[in-house]
Amino acid sequence: MESQDLAAALRAAAAVLAEAGVPSPRVDAELLAAHLLGESVGRVRALALAGAPAPEGLDGLVAERAQRVPLQHITGRAQFRYLELQVGPGVFVPRPETEIVVQHAIDHAHGLARPKMADLGTGSGAIAGALATEVPGSRVYAVELSELAHAWAERNLAPLGVELVLGDLRTALAEHDGTFDVVVSNPPYIPAEAVPREPEVAEHDPQLALYGGGADGLELPAAAAAAAARLLKPGGYFIMEHAEVQAAAVARLLEASGRWRDVATVLDLTGRERATSALLR
Repeated sequence: MESQDLAAALRAAAAVLAEAGVPSPRVDAELLAAHLLGESVGRVRALALAGAPAPEGLDGLVAERAQRVPLQHITGRAQFRYLELQVGPGVFVPRPETEIVVQHAIDHAHGLARPKMADLGTGSGAIAGALATEVPGSRVYAVELSELAHAWAERNLAPLGVELVLGDLRTALAEHDGTFDVVVSNPPYIPAEAVPREPEVAEHDPQLALYGGGADGLELPAAAAAAAARLLKPGGYFIMEHAEVQAAAVARLLEASGRWRDVATVLDLTGRERATSALLR
């Protein structure tokens, strides 16, 4: 591809990626070129129209992406709301649907003075980082069990003033019990037998960040809800991401505990039931 102009190289790259089953081949080709050129995708499109040469090394990155290595692992970066996060092997790549979960938490926090918030199972630090940067005056804590993921979160959260804890969400932050205004969690929730179809997820996201435990995948979500009930003040707000098929079970779990009121299913932008919120009694 090095001998081609950028427009031809992008067409060839998109064809290779489409053949490999990559869901967004043209966009991924443009993002890889943008990564090599240090430019925005918009600028890459303008350069292609202007007949600019293809960047050296594009074919190598395209071949790697065609092997279904996550785009974010190749570039070392993932966009999440207003943040650019450092990511790589050993950490869950943040997903767009989680941005909606964060928006609900932010909307709730904006009505509070100096809200104290926790992100249980922070992974790359995406949720905690968004809370810290979008809620002025907030105090944000993040918990992560995996040492590898904790190392990525430390890179991303250190500049943002988030208090990052290496520990199990079941027991972490015990010295802060009953003091939080908002708790957010995107815990592992995939059922044991439900192997993800996408190679990017099945082969590259850490299993510790995927499987929720038990046949229904709800052991860790239940643990996150119990931890939230321990950490929140009375009236505190909890929101947790889960699989669409788990919405009814999560609602039943929260209601059956007797700890929660105003349990509500939260829809993502496509109308899927991808999170549940509640207030602590």
